Amino acid sequence: MFFCHFIPFFELGNSVSNSRVWNGKVSEYTFWEKEKKKGIRTHEGTTKEGKEKKGTVTPLNQRPDGAATRSDRNCDVDERSYGVEGDEDQNPDHEIGGEKFQTINSRNGKVSDYFCAQLFSANLLECGGFINVCYQYSSINTLNPNTTTRMLSKRKPLYRFPFIPVSVLLICLSFLFLYHYYVKPSSQISRFSNISTSHTPQCSSQALTLGEKFMWYAPHSGFSNQLSEFKNAILMAGILNRTLVVPPILDHHAVALGSCPKFRVVDPEDIRKSVWDHVIELVQSRRYISIAEIIDISSLVSSSLVRVIDLRDFVSIWCGISLDLACVTDTKLHSPVSKSLNQCGSLLAGLHGSIEKCIYAVNDDCRTTVWTYNEDGHGDGMLDSFQPDEKLKQKKKISYVRTRKDVFKTLGPGSEAESASLLAFGTLFSAPYKGSELYVDIRESNQNQRFLSLKEETKLLSFVPEILIAGKEFAKQTIRAPFLCAQLRLLDGQFKNHQKATFQGLKQKLESLRKEGTLPIHIFIMTDLPGDNWTNTYLGDLVRENDKYMLYFLKENDKLIKRAAIKLMTAGHGQRFLSNSYSTIGKKYCSSQRLPDLLLYVEQTVCSCASLGFVGTPGSTIAENIELMRKFGSSSQKC
Repeated sequence: MFFCHFIPFFELGNSVSNSRVWNGKVSEYTFWEKEKKKGIRTHEGTTKEGKEKKGTVTPLNQRPDGAATRSDRNCDVDERSYGVEGDEDQNPDHEIGGEKFQTINSRNGKVSDYFCAQLFSANLLECGGFINVCYQYSSINTLNPNTTTRMLSKRKPLYRFPFIPVSVLLICLSFLFLYHYYVKPSSQISRFSNISTSHTPQCSSQALTLGEKFMWYAPHSGFSNQLSEFKNAILMAGILNRTLVVPPILDHHAVALGSCPKFRVVDPEDIRKSVWDHVIELVQSRRYISIAEIIDISSLVSSSLVRVIDLRDFVSIWCGISLDLACVTDTKLHSPVSKSLNQCGSLLAGLHGSIEKCIYAVNDDCRTTVWTYNEDGHGDGMLDSFQPDEKLKQKKKISYVRTRKDVFKTLGPGSEAESASLLAFGTLFSAPYKGSELYVDIRESNQNQRFLSLKEETKLLSFVPEILIAGKEFAKQTIRAPFLCAQLRLLDGQFKNHQKATFQGLKQKLESLRKEGTLPIHIFIMTDLPGDNWTNTYLGDLVRENDKYMLYFLKENDKLIKRAAIKLMTAGHGQRFLSNSYSTIGKKYCSSQRLPDLLLYVEQTVCSCASLGFVGTPGSTIAENIELMRKFGSSSQKC
């Protein structure tokens, strides 16, 4: 590789420098600086005004009167001897950095300097060969400032510095630099995203070409609520014959719905946008974990009862951008990437409304709609049994009317939503309330065999094997005895106001066990109350009575939990089926995924193994899921 070295003319008058090619490299030194470092005399004198007079360099192969002493060349590149003009009474030889120089007496009080160097010839692509050049320059007559310094040589320089070619070269290099760092990244981003930059974005042409019909929804609240929504989403996707977009598990209460009984809920488009924003946050913090990596749906997929696609793969196809780009830290890429991700999020959220053949935004929620399903459409359009009472209407100034709608008739074949590539729901959470369901009321009365099979499979969606194995291992190897499980939700929401009632149920159960069996009673405690706060509670009493009760609990950092998380991450339960050919980028920006927190899921598995019974917090969806695990768990899942 060649290196181009240019010596500007204006620098020669300030310091005497020498540049020389030695063993294929360019070496530089400043005469005065090296002389001072080595402690060598500079042959300095003083003027009449007391100012310093420094010695100057003159090539030995040319005399001060301009006559060449050794050859016709201006500079002999093999000659490494240099001369210094200084005081008249001194003429020693010196060696500086391996270079010899000899002092020469000055004439008429004038000081003249020569500089010898080698310069490369250069072009745009490479530097080849060198040109030997001898530059002459003069300093002011320090003895007589009014006397003009005489040039010691009349011979013209053999080489002039190529200002114009070098300027053109620098301009070209600058252009290439700007193109690489500013134009090229923009072209890369254009590959990452195919979303239209118009006022109303469109889904990618690739998504429309595939002809696949998708469905997604907005999970919210805690894990058990999200699991309930996931079950309803599987039913909806199966009924409508759409591929379900599988979301990640959201942080507890990162997205809140509100209250359906109070008719105070977030609008569907707003909750979809909140979910998208939190998804980006999960990706950036390396905490994205699909619900299909925690809940085992392999039997549903293998039996073709439902088709699924991971949200990350779906966005890659439908929006033409990888969610992995949310981790980009390059400032030049961040702005266009952020813009493309925001466009995709607003499109999925339905902020622009329904777009023909692209998205149909379902903006019905629990304030106005209860989804049902019957093959003949029976009951479609009827009023639901639960309606806002007059007192609530007057207090909240609302006029909602809840209508029962058949999901197949409203959103299936022949409907306005049929042609849309994506069907976007808001929440799909539902729960029994006053003799009805809050939002989804799909019963088993339908005689469609495929639907009945799907309904049966979704009654209990168990955890993946890695979680079940960890829970059973704790029950068998740590507790090693029949035990009771107590799920005590004491700090969250409405439950913090009912701690006494929660503890009362546990007290009654323990009194019953003390009468029936031997002591001590083994109890597995599952609670959100930190151990440091147990002292003044019923849990603190149980700890002190260690002759009667043996308490067990798990922590997030326990080795058992960590081992299960590592095994889960390597198992690949995420239902990601897209080949690498669909990847929109070659570089992976989110490279270090954090281990998921499996504590809640392992705890529920331990509670499902409690042979002495289970005490749960009234109204807790976690307690409801544990009851389902204890009731419907297959023989292979039992401890």
